[in-house]
Amino acid sequence: MRILIVHQNFPGQFRHIAAAWAARPGYDVIGLGREGAPGMPGLRLFRYRLHRAPHKQQHPYLRQMESAVLHGQAMLRALLALKRKGFTPDVILAHPGWGETLYVKDVFPDARLIHFCEWYYGTPDADVGFDPEFPVTLNDAARIRTWKALHTLNLEHCDAGVTPTRWQWSRHPEIYRPRISVIHEGIDTDLLQPDPQAWLRLGNGLTLRAGDPVITYVARNLEPYRGFHVFMRALERIQRQHKTCHALIVGGDQVSYGRRPEGARSWREKMLREVQLDPSRTHFLGKLPYDGYRRVLQVSAAHLYLTYPFVLSWSMLEAMASGCLVIGSRTAPVGEVIRHRENGLLVDFFDTRAIAEQTLEALEGGVKFELLRKAAQICVRESYSLARGLDSYEQLLWPVENNSIQVKSPHV
Repeated sequence: MRILIVHQNFPGQFRHIAAAWAARPGYDVIGLGREGAPGMPGLRLFRYRLHRAPHKQQHPYLRQMESAVLHGQAMLRALLALKRKGFTPDVILAHPGWGETLYVKDVFPDARLIHFCEWYYGTPDADVGFDPEFPVTLNDAARIRTWKALHTLNLEHCDAGVTPTRWQWSRHPEIYRPRISVIHEGIDTDLLQPDPQAWLRLGNGLTLRAGDPVITYVARNLEPYRGFHVFMRALERIQRQHKTCHALIVGGDQVSYGRRPEGARSWREKMLREVQLDPSRTHFLGKLPYDGYRRVLQVSAAHLYLTYPFVLSWSMLEAMASGCLVIGSRTAPVGEVIRHRENGLLVDFFDTRAIAEQTLEALEGGVKFELLRKAAQICVRESYSLARGLDSYEQLLWPVENNSIQVKSPHV
């Protein structure tokens, strides 16, 4: 079985899957990513590069489409080079979100093309227009509608699709849903475990330990899509009432989703101008090595996960696996995993007072919250384990009669 795994930032979401398949006898696995992709030890990685950037004078509605074509063209050249080297894949697993797979079938028409269908933009009651603080203009709506063309093309020419949650599946057009399976990639629950002896020493010499009143917040980048602005306002309330708690904030200052702030270099800078926080108890840790991130979760007394109705972050499940008491926003797909006061706590995304009050209650601890932590661990171990994800992804490699496995997500 020859497998090509494509991700702009390889390995991306396919890290565990690529490692497992590469170690399997009889499997020949190659990665393909953009220049600068981190790659992974022991797996061959080929890279592609765009021959130019999108034209600055391109119509703004078409700028992302031109970028997609450029990505597809760069991939086309990389695929032709692989073909000349004698590699013809049986299966191609790809994240197509930037346009990489537009022309895959023109080079390898017989390969089974499996798309990671992460998100279909512009659907009702989802991310766009969710936050009244950032209203959507007609211009925004037109640009997003045009951008849908790429995602529709991706759905049209893949043989099968896979998406992590039922919510993300439901965002895709109904006509394509039968070919999209709901499978979460899985969380390494053997590595991510609670540690009552965990401690973390910060750059200023302060040491925080499991059991201390530590609030944690994690996102790839600190931005409104992941509720950073709401978190900061809630934290201001929390610090006024709790004089000894510390906040560990993990994430970068770039923008992964949505818009950049006006009049500031980052959302962190913008929010620090708005709210009054105690700098001695507010710790911005940036992007951490995995072991440091794991210890942040292990010392957490209350972990806040706030998100627009959008894709589910691995960090929420990793926090649950680590024994965190997760306070999540009552938004999709969070409620697909967290059941209020059964394995976590749910709050209204916009209600900073309720978020603060729930966090303060969580910091008090108690048996009831220990039971929630344990239930969160069990939930992830039973329903979102790496073994479960790998087993289900294995099924995607083989065609079935209706091109649909439809593995349902838990609790639905």
